[in-house]
Amino acid sequence: MLQQVNGHGSGSAAHSGESLREDLKELLGGEVPPQQLNDLTKVNPVTLETVLRCLQARYMADTFYTNAGCTLVAMNPFKPVPQLYSPELMREYHAASQPQTLKPHIFTVGEQTYRNVKSLIEPVNQSVVVSGESGAGKTWTSRCLMKFYAVVAASPMSWESHKVAERIEQRILNSNPVMEAFGNACTLRNSNSSRFGKFIQLQLNGAQQMTGAAVQTYLLEKTRVACQAPSERNFHIFYQIYKGAHAEERVRWRLPEGAAFSWLPHPERTLEEDCFEVTREAMLHLGIDAPTQNNIFQALAGLLHLGNTRFADSGNEAQPCPLVDDAQCSVGTSALLLGLPEDHLLETLQIRTIRAGRGQQVFQKPCSQAECNTRRDCLAKLVYARLFDWLVSVINSSICAAPDSWTTFIGLLDVYGFESFPNNSLEQLCINYANEKLQQHFVAHYLRAQQEEYAMEGLAWSFVSYQDNQPCLDLIEGSPVSICSLINEECRLNRPSSAAQLQTRIESALTGHPRLGRDRLSPEPSFIVLHYAGPVRYRTAGLVEKNKDPVPPELTSLLQQSQDPLLKVLFPADPEDKSPEEPSGQNRAPVLTVVSKFKASLEQLLQVLHGTTPHYIRCIKPNSQAQAQIFHREEGPWPGSLLYGKDLG
Repeated sequence: MLQQVNGHGSGSAAHSGESLREDLKELLGGEVPPQQLNDLTKVNPVTLETVLRCLQARYMADTFYTNAGCTLVAMNPFKPVPQLYSPELMREYHAASQPQTLKPHIFTVGEQTYRNVKSLIEPVNQSVVVSGESGAGKTWTSRCLMKFYAVVAASPMSWESHKVAERIEQRILNSNPVMEAFGNACTLRNSNSSRFGKFIQLQLNGAQQMTGAAVQTYLLEKTRVACQAPSERNFHIFYQIYKGAHAEERVRWRLPEGAAFSWLPHPERTLEEDCFEVTREAMLHLGIDAPTQNNIFQALAGLLHLGNTRFADSGNEAQPCPLVDDAQCSVGTSALLLGLPEDHLLETLQIRTIRAGRGQQVFQKPCSQAECNTRRDCLAKLVYARLFDWLVSVINSSICAAPDSWTTFIGLLDVYGFESFPNNSLEQLCINYANEKLQQHFVAHYLRAQQEEYAMEGLAWSFVSYQDNQPCLDLIEGSPVSICSLINEECRLNRPSSAAQLQTRIESALTGHPRLGRDRLSPEPSFIVLHYAGPVRYRTAGLVEKNKDPVPPELTSLLQQSQDPLLKVLFPADPEDKSPEEPSGQNRAPVLTVVSKFKASLEQLLQVLHGTTPHYIRCIKPNSQAQAQIFHREEGPWPGSLLYGKDLG
């Protein structure tokens, strides 16, 4: 697989093409050749066409970084350029008296943030927002920035102190392969797509030396554990254990070579991210020892076998749905690996236990075939989400510095890129909502603030028409009525609601909204949101249920009875919880929805960003084939807002 990396000119312009060079030379009036033009604001005139033609010339000349005023534009070359990320080059940018005079690079951004911290000019804390569509190279960019800070902010003190600092820096870097293994997956657009967002706080002491770090994660796409879209894969870690386990481990985890698993599509694909040994070694550096690793991988194998547990229709509402074919073997193996009683696991998947009435009468009701499958999937998502959160907490306990040992921080924000798939659901709505909020933050911080400052001072200023995405945010999150408020209301009402009814409610309540569209040719209920990066059609089917994210209490109770050491930690027994049955009617607690929780965490993140000096890196995917030396202007979200937040005419 080709690595997703970013770089700047490596000296080769052989592929740029003579006609393209001449065309652009004429375009720029005989001025600086476009591949040597380091800032897009110097293009004359500044239009979308001239900007793209300049970027294309630089890309074909192997020059992958370009300034766009206050933003660094990073184009994914889809080929290795290791010389552009060497420690020697890092030190060159760090030692430069004026790094801005060097070629544009992520190290320029890294050095600027580091010098800003040293200057102690408010706001001292810095943030780097790495954005762009899926597959544009955001994760790679964040990874390289972390390596840069680990080099330039290393402690030059005594040997003993240096060993401690080196260990901290190495642990911080080792958090990357672990989080990517458990949080990234191969999608249609990207073979190493982050299926969660993360904000990494690199903690610096008074001498601007790195003393630790803290990781905050957002909205893990846990549905991927039990449901993978066509041509997509599950999280990398499942393929790592499936392909990389030793012979003895295969026996222990019940993973014979060639075994087929419903939740492990496309195991024949070989990806760079399937390297199990890298993950294991990184986990060791983070303090996760071999026995604990074994417990983790054994539980993951248990989830794979759980995915092969399938049910048939009982044909009688009073009878539990039977297992199909060899599913009895799968449920038995899953129970063994998860440390659960087999009969209790099967009963929990087949039968609901409900409390009703003032007397809290308890009765049992067999689940339908669909309900059995839902409970099976819910169990897998619950285990994986708890495991992921636990890993993040272990990473933080390993790398986080004591509160009195650091004074400032540099934050790296790596969030999911803008997404538009054939089928878009709540996950994509939340992801694109986050991108809209960050786009607004970008526009507000630079363009709007600069224009208003010039106007207040009475200076001559030609107002730039920028793309204000507030109407789109109002549509998604506004008050009193928005898409999110309507979905949340359906969850609170707790009534049967079809996809068609939800579509009708959204269209009726938000009729005439300029950012809401409808696909009249769509065979299924849906609505269209006109995002800053382009229109996206969202299916209404499943939105309400995903937003509720219900977990039957019997599932939690079951997992609390596990004899597996890891699951005992993930699901500690609650001595006060005497009734794992599912409440009914008025007994249900108020629903804290996925959208509500995500909105709250996003607002907290933006508060942190507002208290920092922000820097922006916009990653661009030159083509959808992930191939080097191909630049397709017609593909991807190419509006001017991607580069500047303004309209280019």
